[in-house]
This record gives sequence, C-alpha cells and structure tokens, in this order.
Amino acid sequence: MLEPPVVIAVALLYLGLLFAVAWWGDKRADQGRSIIASPTIYALSMAVYCTTWTFYGSVGRAAVSGIGFLPVYLGPTLVMALGWIVLLKMIRIVKANRITSIADFISSRYGKSHGLGGLVTIIAVVGIIPYISLQLKAVSNTVSLLLSYPEIVMPHRSATMSVGADISFYIALILAAFTIVFGTRHLDATERHEGMVAAIALESVVKLVAFMAVGVFVTYGIYNGFGDIFDHVEAHHELRRLLTAIPSGAGYTGWFSLIILSGLAILFLPRQFQVAVVENVNEAHLKRAAWMFPLYLLLINVFVLPIAVGGQLHFAGQGVDADTFVLTLPMSQRQEGLTLLVFIGGLSSATGMVIVETIALSTMVCNDLVMPMLLRHNRAALAESKDLSGLLLGIRRGAIVVILLLGYLYFRLAGEAYALVAIGLISFSAVAQFAPALIGGMYWRGGTRGGALAGLSAGFAVWAYTLLLPSFAKSGWLPGDFLAQGFFGVDLLRPQQLFGLTGIDEISHCLFWSFLANIGAYVGVSLLRPPMVAEATQATLFVDALSETGQGGAVLWRGRAQVSDLQELVGRFLGPTRAQAAFAAFARRHGRDGNSTPEADAKLVQFAESLLAGAIGSASARVMVASVAKEEPLSIEEVMHILDEASQLRTYSRELERKSRELTAATLELQEANERLQELDRVKDDIMSSVTHELRTPLTSIRAFSELLRDDPKMHLADRERFLGLIVSEAERLTRLINQTLDLAKIESGRADWNGCELDLKEVVEQSIAATSQLVREKEAHVEVDLPDNLPLILADRDRLIQVMLNLLSNAVKFLTPGSGRIRVTLSRREDGLEVSVADNGPGIRPEDQQLVFEKFRQVGDTMTAKPSGTGLGLPISRRIVEHFGGQLWVESVPGEGATFRFTLPFAPAQPPADESPAA
Repeated sequence: MLEPPVVIAVALLYLGLLFAVAWWGDKRADQGRSIIASPTIYALSMAVYCTTWTFYGSVGRAAVSGIGFLPVYLGPTLVMALGWIVLLKMIRIVKANRITSIADFISSRYGKSHGLGGLVTIIAVVGIIPYISLQLKAVSNTVSLLLSYPEIVMPHRSATMSVGADISFYIALILAAFTIVFGTRHLDATERHEGMVAAIALESVVKLVAFMAVGVFVTYGIYNGFGDIFDHVEAHHELRRLLTAIPSGAGYTGWFSLIILSGLAILFLPRQFQVAVVENVNEAHLKRAAWMFPLYLLLINVFVLPIAVGGQLHFAGQGVDADTFVLTLPMSQRQEGLTLLVFIGGLSSATGMVIVETIALSTMVCNDLVMPMLLRHNRAALAESKDLSGLLLGIRRGAIVVILLLGYLYFRLAGEAYALVAIGLISFSAVAQFAPALIGGMYWRGGTRGGALAGLSAGFAVWAYTLLLPSFAKSGWLPGDFLAQGFFGVDLLRPQQLFGLTGIDEISHCLFWSFLANIGAYVGVSLLRPPMVAEATQATLFVDALSETGQGGAVLWRGRAQVSDLQELVGRFLGPTRAQAAFAAFARRHGRDGNSTPEADAKLVQFAESLLAGAIGSASARVMVASVAKEEPLSIEEVMHILDEASQLRTYSRELERKSRELTAATLELQEANERLQELDRVKDDIMSSVTHELRTPLTSIRAFSELLRDDPKMHLADRERFLGLIVSEAERLTRLINQTLDLAKIESGRADWNGCELDLKEVVEQSIAATSQLVREKEAHVEVDLPDNLPLILADRDRLIQVMLNLLSNAVKFLTPGSGRIRVTLSRREDGLEVSVADNGPGIRPEDQQLVFEKFRQVGDTMTAKPSGTGLGLPISRRIVEHFGGQLWVESVPGEGATFRFTLPFAPAQPPADESPAA
C-alpha cells in the first residue's frame, strides 16, 4: 500500500539523490574535472523546459483540444532546428561579457543601465510567478491524490482552507529550502552551477522514463495498442474532435500564437536562459542539442493522446480532472510501483523547474534590484565592509523564499481557476515581452535604452491588463464587470476584447496587442535620438558578436586605477582569497609580476569589472569600479576609433596566423621532399650494390673467356667458336641486367612510362611462351599450357606484362634438370580478375625464403639450400609491374617439389560481372 510515510520517504530519498549528484558535480568542478562537459548532458539540461505542464498538463490539454497541445513543442523544435544561430550568438555575447542573467543581458546591451535591468527583473518575477504556482498546484494535487490511495478523490480547493492546513504551503517551503541548499551554497563569479546542471540532466531522464512507462502501460496494458485506442475514439462521436488537424476552439490563429510564444519561451524563460546560455561550457554542444532536444520533446509526447483518450474513456462521468490522468490511471489499476514512479517523475518536473527558475530569478533580484538600491543609498557602508559575499548570498536566499511564497499566493488567489497549461501560457506571454529589446539589441545598432524601456513598459502593461488582471477577475478577486465592461465601464477597454478586437482566443489577443505596443514603442523611441556613447559601444559588441569585431580585444576604458584597490574591491564581493587567486591567475596569463606594477592598465580594470559582473551584475559592477578608478570619458569618435583599431589588429593577427599555417605546410612539404631524397639516395645505394653484385658474374665470365682466347692462339676453331658464343651470351645477359637496372630505377623513382590498354591476357602468355621456346629446347624441357578462350580483357601495359611472363618463364627454366624438366602454364578466371600460374618441377624454395625472392635489390641465391641463384632483378621488377596495375604476385613452393609463381590482374572496368561463366 502507498501509505503516506512511504510516499514522503521516497520523495525525500529522491531529493537527497539529486542533492548528492549536485554536490558531486560541484566538487568535480572545483577540482577542474567537469562532469557536464558533454553535449548530451547539455541537451538533457535543456529539457528543464518540460515541467509539470508537460508531465500532467499536456494530457489535460489534449483531453480538451486534442492535438492542440502540440504547438507548445513545435515552437522550440523550430527554434532549435532553424534559429539555433540566435542561441549561438547569445552564448557568444554572454561569454564575452560575463553576463549572468537575462536582465543583465538586456541591461548590458543598452549601456549597462540599472533602471532597465530592474524593469526586466520585475517583469520576469511577476511573469514567472504564475508558472511557479503551476508547479505547486501540480505537486500538491498529486500528493493529495496519493494520500487518499487507493480511492481517487480530487483535491479540495486550497482557497477554502487555512494556510496551516494547506499542503501547498509546506511544499513551497520545502522547495525553497531545497533550492537554497541546492543552488546558493557559495558565490561564483561565473554564476555557473555545474552540480545543478548535472542534477537537472538526471531529472530529465527520470521524468522521460516515468512518462513513457505510464504511456506504455495505458496503451498496451489497459488497451490493446494504438489501434484499439483510436478505434474507441471512432466509436465515440464526442471524442473524434480530438484528432482534427486544427481544433475549432483554437483555430489557426491560436496555433500560430502558441508556436510563437513557445519558440520565444525556449530562449527567454529565465531558467532556459540559465541552462542554455549561462551554463553552457562549450558552444559546440549546441550542435547536438539542436537535434537531441527536439527528439526528447518528441519522445515525451508520443503517448500524450493515448493517455488523454484512455483517461476520457476510463473515467467517463466520474469527474476526474484530466490534468491528473497520468497519475490516476495507474492508481485505478492498483499499480503501486508505477504510481510511485509517476509521482517521482512529476516531482522531477516540478523541482527541476523551481530550482533553476528561482536561482535565475534570485540572481536577477540581487544584481538588478537590491544591489542598485544598496549602492544608491548605502555605498559608504558597503565600502567599509571587507567581505560582502555573505550579504549577496543572504539576498539571494531571501529572494528564493519570497518568490516561492509569491507563487503560493498566486496559486491561492487565482491559480485554481485555470488548468495547468493556461497558467503556463500566462507566463509565456510575459517573457515574450523581452523579445523586441533582446533580439533587436543583437541585430540593430540603432536600439537605445529609452526605446528598450518604453517597449518593455508598454508590452508589460498590456500583458498585465489583458492576461494577469483577468486571471484575478476570473477567480473573484476583482469585480466581475471588469471583464464584461472594461476599465471605467468603457467597452473598448474590455481586457480580452481590447479596442473591439474579438474572435480570437485570449492568448492570441494578448500577444497581438502587447507586441504591437512593445515593438512600436521600442522602435519609435529609439528613432527619436541616436545612441549615446555607452549604448553605441555595447551595440557594436553585441551586434558583431559572431564577427571578428565582436570577438573581444578592444578595451574601451581610459583612466587610472591601482591594482591593490581593484583587488580589494573584488575581494569584498567574492572573498579576499578568491580575489587574490583570480588576480594572480590574470598576471600569470599575461606574463606579469603581480607586485611590479602597482597601477592597473585597461585590461586589468576590465578583468576586475567582469569578475564583479558575475557576482553583482554588469551595471552594479560598472558603478563599483568607478568608485575606485578615475575614468576619463570617451567620445563616440574615440570609441569607434578604438574599435576600428582592434578590428584592424585582429585582421593583421588573422593574416599572420594564415601565413604561419602556410609556412608550416611548406615546412612539412620540405620535410617530405627531404625524406624522398633520402629514400632516393637509399635506392641509389641499393641499386649500385645490387648492380655491382649482378654484373660481377657476367663480367668475370667475359674476362675469363677472353683471356682463354688470347692466351691460346692455337685453339681449335670449334672451341674458339664455342667460347665466342659464351662471350656473346654473357654480353646479352649483361645487357639485360643493365636494362633491368635502369627499368627498376625508373619504377622506384616514379619516372617510368606506362602504356595501359585493354589486353587479351591469353595472347600475352602465348607470345611469351613462344619467345622462350629456345631456352626450353636447350634444357630439353616440356611445357604444358591450359589457356581457355573468351576470357574477359584486363587493363595493363603489353610490353611490361610480356616482361613479367618472360621473367617467370626464364626463372622456371633456369632451375630445371635437363631432360626431365616440366613447366605448366595455366590461365584461369577468378571472381575479381584473371590468374596466371607458372609451375616447374625444379628444386623449389624454402618457405622462409619465399618472400625474399621479391625483395628489391636482394640477392638471395647464396642463402637458399635449393640454390635458386640468378634471380637477379627480374622478380622484384615483375612484382612492381603487377602491383602497379592492381594485381598481386607471389610464390608457392615445397622444397624438392618445384615452385609455382602466380599473379593476378583485375578485369578491365567495362567488362561483364564476374559471376558470368566463361565460354567453353
């Protein structure tokens, strides 16, 4: 039985596992051994997009609108597939400027404005509070359901009970405590949380497995597969509408709006910005995430419709909320293990969202709301403090608690009037207001701080009027006539039919008017005046982030500052020890002695500001650095000049790098040429050694025969003619050796001429046998041939191929015993070509010496017991010729039983397939 203690224990154990993974990940990161330096973990961490909205709410929406749940996942899929370059540019900008949040991003783009960062933070917090309430609602509902197991009892409305009796309140406090321990244990100048990312990746796997498990159970356990479920749909007229392409309730306008909103949400939700941009450790990981994250969305949605239809059929008329089908279906079948797994999957969906979202929001609240106020009103007190890291952590922890309590408050006031998906869409519409200022700031230099302030203010006001306030009115916390009659009773000001726009759903209505106001104000106000120096400077860095101009290197600061003052300033926020280590590392990277230069240069000032930006935000960091440094203002002309010089320097550096690569390539070519020359020298030495050895025998014979003729003038005419014949024979042998030497030298050096053409190998073999007939007769040997007709042609050089055959035949004749020698020449067909074999019944060759007969320039005759002397250079040349035309040459021999030389050559390319049988 699923008793309450069991449920609570399993939940706490799971949260403990997540904390252990996060602790281990942070420990490994501190040791310099990151566990998240993986594109797979990066892609899985992006699946924090799938909250309880996906886990429970998608089924609830599908039960009402059928495939109307899909646009929420089509938007992110299209962004990752087609708009990943925007995400890449955001990552480049964040890394180059040490940006820690979406508020910091927009603030930095428009001159590091405190006011703009504060406005973005307010919009984010107010806009995300409904989303956080969605998680509280889902978790509290599932806990309430499990506590009543095995009965299925829908949870009571929280608004009807006291706070002390409301389980949602305690869940909010538990999540707040867990998030504080999870994400604010220490202050990091980079605002990266490697342990958190590892835990989020694990949660993504858990919720995917849990959802697919219940999907398989419903589809193949309760029903007999997809076909059976859809047969039931066809049998129920009221369920057929779920499978229509565009449900009538939403229409094409609704689908388009949801695709736009969800596509923007994957970029601008604070938690998505945190995991996809701030926590990115390698921009190359984006390549895998571009297909792996959409695949994840596909997998987690495969069973949404079967579960929705199965729930509709199973709980017909029982009043079970469709948002709970994922849990109540296994509960109804008494599947306790599966029910517990589903609960853990839903808990993963909620905790992942709450942890990352509240960490991101608390950073924004600290850096862009609280710190600017402290700097404005208590700068002297801050200057006297030696370590402010504890204060910053305290602010962030307090912000986490406040944000979660605000989420609980919204849940009590308005959350129960909406389904899970509807609450999420309210938050999607809020963060969509960042799009004009953020995307416009990345691609339009003319955008100004005033334009961004005006656009965000106008868009946020319209969102609050058309979506947020109506949510309170529908819950009874605002007068009911507000929706029906509009503000001050003016019909044109009805919040969900503003200015008479009717016929579309409330989300599309809000998106139209808020974007119209936002974009119009942003562009209109920006065009009223040109950007100021700080705005133009940042515009160049942001707009050119993907080009060389935006790759850093231009230091836009001029003034005076002391290294000790900067280090002390950074130490107040990060701690003295960490600040000292950071400055020492900077000095080592730039080859400096940290104690030899008391005055800081522009690069060190920029480094100190970037460290502070990671802890307190870019705008506050600029203010704090200005408190210890005397900065000289730069004109717009000077800024452009510095940027131009930096661009020219980078161009020059790229040219030097290109020349360096060319020089390296040339050096490698020279090395290869030198190695080739050394090889040619070795070949030359081998040739000379071999030629000297080979020429010694015929020259010695000629000298001996000549001396006999000279010393014996009375020699008989028959003997004289015999010796003259021997001299001629040795001279011919000497000529062949010289020709072979020259031929092999050409082949080895690559200067040989090859005349390849299609040949009938049978004709080549017959011509070679005829050319060696005199040698065969002198040895009184017998030649047997087996040469089939109509064999396919091969591609080779006729003269060189005849040279191969002559070498093999003459080598076979050389070792025959006179009067009893036999040679058998065979031509046969193989799968890939033709094979020629020349077999003799001579003394044969030992197995260990068979390879030596083909080694270039090796005289092996003196080392073989079978004495195959005189092989000379013919066989090495023959092997080179055969291999040049794609064939092989080898020898098979048993000592005392003769030797068989074989070579193969492939068919000419245009010949028929090898499986055709040759003609008889």
